[in-house]
Amino acid sequence: MNHIKEKTMQSLFFLTACISIAAVILICIFLFVNGIPAIREIGIFNFLFGTKWKPANHLYGIFPMIVGSLYVTAGALIFGVPIGILTAVFMARFCPKRLYNILKFSIHLMAGIPSVVYGFFGLVVLVPFVREIFGGRGMSVLTASILLGLMILPTIISISEASIRAVPESYYEGGLALGASHEKSVFYTVLPAAKRGIFAGVVLGLGRAIGETMAVMMVAGNQAVIPGNILSGVRTLTTNIVLEMGYSTDLHREALIGTAVVLFVFILIINLSLSLFRRKVN
Repeated sequence: MNHIKEKTMQSLFFLTACISIAAVILICIFLFVNGIPAIREIGIFNFLFGTKWKPANHLYGIFPMIVGSLYVTAGALIFGVPIGILTAVFMARFCPKRLYNILKFSIHLMAGIPSVVYGFFGLVVLVPFVREIFGGRGMSVLTASILLGLMILPTIISISEASIRAVPESYYEGGLALGASHEKSVFYTVLPAAKRGIFAGVVLGLGRAIGETMAVMMVAGNQAVIPGNILSGVRTLTTNIVLEMGYSTDLHREALIGTAVVLFVFILIINLSLSLFRRKVN
């Protein structure tokens, strides 16, 4: 009887794994079948490196959106990664128990807030703040980066804290035994030992930043031009698809699907590069 149950559960797990793989394969087939012909018709160089996106004039250059996505994602990591890791260290090794429960609840709450709520917060609070402090219209690369930095914090903090707590206590005790202070034992012994888990949290946060659409659309300005500085408006690949897919037809629609193909390849390259980097570090 137990043998039958084990075989049944094993088959069930295998089936769910196959469904997940099949879903990814079907998405890839849909993207490439519908997007590659448009890229070929427009011209891969004109599509990837063209600086003008004007569907009415049959100009489909997505280079400004590629640059915008890179700027916003990099800015989000600059804001979110240091804060997230240091918060995780504080919660794992320095935080009082009473304060820990409050912080943990707050982080879980942040993780459950919908993107449109983050976008509304950015529109009402961050945009006027950036406009008053730094100048410009407020809807800019800087605003989108700050907002995305806030949005990736729950992912980075949760995974980094779990990784730090998973480090054997003997590492910390060994540091103390060698005469190091509490702070040095944490930062020079425990933190390096947890680097693989922390790196995984950063990668997941990066994926959240690249794929975010609604919040960025509300605060970035949505200008299909290469941003001159961090106070300029910007449009990312994801927002470009969302803004125009509803009314697009024919080549315009296929070009948007081609944009999704570029975004897919873009994320794939980043993940592979980070995986290679992690192997070299380890």
